[in-house]
Amino acid sequence: MTAQKTAPEKMDETDVIDLLLAQHAMIRDLFDEVEQAPADKRGEAFSRLVRLLAVHETAEEEIVHPYARRAIDGGDAVVEDRLAEENEAKELLMRMDEAGPEASDFARNLAMLRAAVEAHARSEERYEFTQLRGHTSEAERRGMAAGVKAAEAMAPTHPHPGTESATKNLLVGTPVAMMDRARDVIRQAMGKNP
Repeated sequence: MTAQKTAPEKMDETDVIDLLLAQHAMIRDLFDEVEQAPADKRGEAFSRLVRLLAVHETAEEEIVHPYARRAIDGGDAVVEDRLAEENEAKELLMRMDEAGPEASDFARNLAMLRAAVEAHARSEERYEFTQLRGHTSEAERRGMAAGVKAAEAMAPTHPHPGTESATKNLLVGTPVAMMDRARDVIRQAMGKNP
């Protein structure tokens, strides 16, 4: 899987639910790739997974969750549960990102992260996405898809626990994204994985 194919902001889907479901599948595929990668390729695959998870969650927090709060039955409770899951996964992902794939506990942490991320995705699909599809028009979902892609294009590329709200993402997201992207370029220039 190439870096181009893991750039969620460049995906073709125009319905937000289809877009997010496709990204969930992409995330599962990247977990497979990281798990199966030889040691010398694991860092590059893991960097793409970190980036995809970071931009995907930021976009959901900025676009999808606020809309779900208003549009679906019990929206506040559904979203609060998803945000708690996201924060836990971001904490683990941040520790793994800092330690790198060479860390002795990487495989164990990757398995825990995968279980948490997949459980979170199933909950989103069951409790949030199904209701969103039923409570929104095609035009609303197209608009949200465009918003998600725009948010992903500007999102931080590394996890930042504690920014699980649209307001926090908008206030701190741009400077953090700029720092993340500069760090990625510098790491690439030095021959390290972003």
